[in-house]
Amino acid sequence: MTVLQLDAVSRWYGNVVAVNGVSMDLGPGVTGLLGPNGAGKSTLIAMMAGFLAPSAGSVTLDGEPIWRNREVYRKLGLVPEREVSFGYLTARQFVRANAELHGLTDPGAATERALTTVEMVEPADRRIGTYSKGMRQRAKLASALVHDPAVLLLDEPFNGVDPRQRLHLMGLLRQMGAEGRTVLFSSHILEEVEQVARHIEVVVSGRHAASGDFGAIRRLMTDRPMRYVVVTSDDRALASALIAEPSVLAVGLRPRGGLDVEVSDMGGFAHVLPRLAQQRGVRLLELSPTDESLESVFAYLVAS
Repeated sequence: MTVLQLDAVSRWYGNVVAVNGVSMDLGPGVTGLLGPNGAGKSTLIAMMAGFLAPSAGSVTLDGEPIWRNREVYRKLGLVPEREVSFGYLTARQFVRANAELHGLTDPGAATERALTTVEMVEPADRRIGTYSKGMRQRAKLASALVHDPAVLLLDEPFNGVDPRQRLHLMGLLRQMGAEGRTVLFSSHILEEVEQVARHIEVVVSGRHAASGDFGAIRRLMTDRPMRYVVVTSDDRALASALIAEPSVLAVGLRPRGGLDVEVSDMGGFAHVLPRLAQQRGVRLLELSPTDESLESVFAYLVAS
């Protein structure tokens, strides 16, 4: 099992601390690296990719240091946020050049496989400089995949990608994670992370703020109420019953039907809701949390 490990990693530039004491273990599957712009995500990925040396701490791949270790690139692929500067090359030339740099035995076949994976075979003979931003992103991804790496690092991979390409890329990342690759991608767009990775690593102002399943992280925030939307066959009847319950802090009618319910005790609410609905003859049509999302987790962590 390929494991990318950061142990108390810091990086500073003069008096400016970009990353401060971050530790995390990344194994097979898809992990979202979440944080606002300027949080230190790109600096972390640059250290994981061996482009920056940690000022303190260590970054290792299967126990081997990444900094100044060329052998790790046999296992590692990188899709940087920075634009590709080889606009005079075609995508096929660009991807094949990377295949040859890796010393692959059949660089031509590897190039075609990578281009096919990212759906870039048809426009592959056009110069990269003529591509849209989304197409350039896919060309970078093909280059990163050409040697079939066990670890794939992607820095803001969805920037500039149109909706159809975004869905394809999201599906591709999920597929690679399911195949056993270690996939890490960064984003400051909460919905992107939520659609691809259940496991998140959150960085705020250069510090490691949280790690794990974002739903579980939200449920651990016991100092904040939980909020739900409840849709029923008789919203008013259920609302009048819920407001008398100790576990319910507030109930509001939604303009287009349903109830907004704020609770202090998730377990108590889960127990009492079906009982009250049965007593009042009300059918429960939908129950969904409204703040067990990355938006809620992120807002909480940034404010902490």
